[in-house]
Amino acid sequence: MPEQPSVSELAEKVLAHPSVARLAGGAFGEITSYFPGHRITGVRMPEDGSVEIGVVVRLDQPVDKTVAELRESLAGLLGETRVDVYVSDVETAEDTPESA
Repeated sequence: MPEQPSVSELAEKVLAHPSVARLAGGAFGEITSYFPGHRITGVRMPEDGSVEIGVVVRLDQPVDKTVAELRESLAGLLGETRVDVYVSDVETAEDTPESA
């Protein structure tokens, strides 16, 4: 069985998608992985073996298409592992980094 990717690798893969503006921790920051001295917000690997991803997406394509593409790209790293993608917010072309 292939080695499980790290939380950092998953975060990088998600952020590489052109429709992902940034990772997001959810309403209460629950989608976060904690490590000594730092944390990675937007990726969590619960004990049940699934993966949770929290994102803010750009509205350059339908949101459901972005979510499907994220699941597909992560399947290459995770195989049959269940991936839950939570969209916390969306950005339009008019949104600026200051208003997001």
